[in-house]
Amino acid sequence: MTLLPHAVSIGAVCIDGSAPAYHLDAGFGAGARNWLLQFEGGGWCNDVASCAARATTGRGSTLYKRELEPFLGILSNDPTMNPDFYNWNRVKLRYCDGASFTGDSEYYNGTSILYFRGQRIWNAIISDLFSKGLMQAEKALLSGCSAGGLATFFHCDDLAQRLPATATVKCMSDAGFFLDTKDISGNNTIRPFFSSLVTLQGVQKNLNKNCLTSYDYAYKCFFPQYALPFIRTPYFILNSAYDTYQFHHIFVPPSADPSGRWRRCKSNPQACSPLQMTILQGFRIKMLIALRPFGGSRNGGFLIDSCFTHCQSESQDTWFAPNSPRLHNKTIAEAVGDWYFERAVVKEVDCPYPCDSNCPNQTSPSEMIIGL
Repeated sequence: MTLLPHAVSIGAVCIDGSAPAYHLDAGFGAGARNWLLQFEGGGWCNDVASCAARATTGRGSTLYKRELEPFLGILSNDPTMNPDFYNWNRVKLRYCDGASFTGDSEYYNGTSILYFRGQRIWNAIISDLFSKGLMQAEKALLSGCSAGGLATFFHCDDLAQRLPATATVKCMSDAGFFLDTKDISGNNTIRPFFSSLVTLQGVQKNLNKNCLTSYDYAYKCFFPQYALPFIRTPYFILNSAYDTYQFHHIFVPPSADPSGRWRRCKSNPQACSPLQMTILQGFRIKMLIALRPFGGSRNGGFLIDSCFTHCQSESQDTWFAPNSPRLHNKTIAEAVGDWYFERAVVKEVDCPYPCDSNCPNQTSPSEMIIGL
């Protein structure tokens, strides 16, 4: 793990004030001047209490992060596991701000202070990588998973503007297309959550200016469905139509299911009742409707599968393996590579669950523990 202690002097710090960090595995051979930047995910915090708690963990401080991080899936350096990007410079940007690398404010109550400096962390890491060859990049892909996938919407055009005009720059969000939608009780819990996050962490100043002038409320531009139309850089959306994080925390949050009627369905989609499955199909339709305007994008691409999962690019099993999910006989790695290198147009939507036998359609415990 590469720490940036010099970044502290410019206020580029984690919530607890610790230095930001990243991991870099240098490229080689034909990929030596190509760069893959992967935002780490890990939820958000939207109030003082949740951010203070976050500051005592690896999600709000580099003091608690592991010094070594496995590079799997899209980060692998093995051509048999990552055929298109294995020899690129591969970077994992560690996440410790709680607002998808966008905040720029702080909270001080007279005795303690919380720093919300995600935007400065982004700036500091990119500046440091420039000194290591990023400035001479020929190709670049900015990607991320979950909250890291959301971060790509906010920094995609910025990266393209910083790199040479001759560089091929594209972006991908994995499991980051968080919907502005009501839950099963008719309440919209994610909207006030993002709204309070944007206010607390001073995010508005770092959101897309054209998006902000198009909507009455700044928080809307923190939602991908509203931000995406204003992104000029070629973009790829990788998402499950039944994303388990959104299923568990946005569409069927605990507050909307106090009796626990959805507990078995959340643990295993095969245990969902016919009515519950009909409701989930409605969530899938909402996602496809939100993506519909993007379907006409000339340079864009997407792969929306029907696996009950969350984040697929960093897992070897789902990225590129003998038993990986496939759509039209292509793995996710092959589809993303085809789109990036323009070998084919990739705009794929899987059939509704349970028609696709390629997916395990199971939720691992690790996917269920990250709350809003």
